Amino acid sequence: MSAAARRGAAFRLEDMPVAASQLRLAADPAPPEAAPQPSPATAPRERILHVFRAPVGGLFRHVLDVARLQAQAGHAVGLFCDASTGGARADAVLAELTPHLSLGITRLPMHRNPHPRDLAALAALSGLVRRARPTVLHGHGSKGGLFARLVPIGSGVGPVRAYTPHGGSFNYRPGTPLHRLYMVAEGLLTRRTDVFLFESDYIAGRYRAYVGPTDRLVRVVHNGISAAEFAPIDASPDPFDLVYIGELREAKGVPVLFEAVARLRREHGRRLTLLVVGSGPDEVALRNRVAALGLAEDVQFEPPQPIRAALSRATVMVVPSLAESLPYVILEAAAAAQPLVSTDVGGIPEIFGPAAPALVPPRDVAALGEAILRKVDQDPEQRSGEAAALSAFVRCRFSMDRMAEDGLAGYAAARVRR
Repeated sequence: MSAAARRGAAFRLEDMPVAASQLRLAADPAPPEAAPQPSPATAPRERILHVFRAPVGGLFRHVLDVARLQAQAGHAVGLFCDASTGGARADAVLAELTPHLSLGITRLPMHRNPHPRDLAALAALSGLVRRARPTVLHGHGSKGGLFARLVPIGSGVGPVRAYTPHGGSFNYRPGTPLHRLYMVAEGLLTRRTDVFLFESDYIAGRYRAYVGPTDRLVRVVHNGISAAEFAPIDASPDPFDLVYIGELREAKGVPVLFEAVARLRREHGRRLTLLVVGSGPDEVALRNRVAALGLAEDVQFEPPQPIRAALSRATVMVVPSLAESLPYVILEAAAAAQPLVSTDVGGIPEIFGPAAPALVPPRDVAALGEAILRKVDQDPEQRSGEAAALSAFVRCRFSMDRMAEDGLAGYAAARVRR
């Protein structure tokens, strides 16, 4: 039995020392007056500050969706994140969201890895917390989780501290020095965590295996998508055979995909076209790898774009990742009934459900190539039927509204338990 079958703001700050003038807190900075106890029919209103680093990728999408739904439900919401990543696209998205966030959007430079400037970011966050008086500090990802749980908050009971890893430190290879270091840090930070809102059963299992049991509240709140994302996609009249959508990093397995495409040409005489959509730190190295493999005429690189537009331009989407948590790119593609080939990593089997045995091992060039060839050569009606079945499974299990509701319930349960 396979492993899969078993697992059943437009506010950009300059790169300078943090001062009070660098922080933006929108129109509702004052703490709420003491309110009467809510009746059973009235849900309490939260003041929620989401803390994360980079406004890119699936983590960013998750925070945006949750923040928007929480604000629509009447809660006061704010964001605290990096000013040096995300580019114009993040600026535009955050500018659109800003009017709905009564606790505003605060951005200042942050680094991916530990850095002396982390102290300045923590000081800025501490000042923001004292002014905004959030009832919930929700950290996302390794850096966001560190800041949300480590930041000093002064006297008093303080906010509920929630943590969603989104993979983060749990995606490092077990046994490596960095993995051991981060697991020790996770264990220490557990003492300052009221509720873990893991986005997948896989990451919850990694926590148990490498950090250990905890007396803190633990819930799995799956990433979710909206009903509109299940609408059919109009296919391009002249599609690429394959599309990859995501960060251009070796950890995403992109070199393995290139090797598989080259192998199919070399050993099977099949010349497949590939559209690569995304950006990232390894883009230059990946372009050079394509040229070295003789694939320059068949592989086309394009910058990030709306996923449905990219999906409409290819027959099959390939996800060759080496590590993941619960990737939105697969949820979005599966919802749209896009034929998929993916590796068996992280929480991906949770998305595929009954179709998980079709997932392939990571780093296996031959297995990935064979899976791609099977999917490309599959009878179109059968291929569409399998994609529709996966879409139906995702519709039943991964709701955006349920994601937001379960997160709020986690905050409330942690407060009662504390």
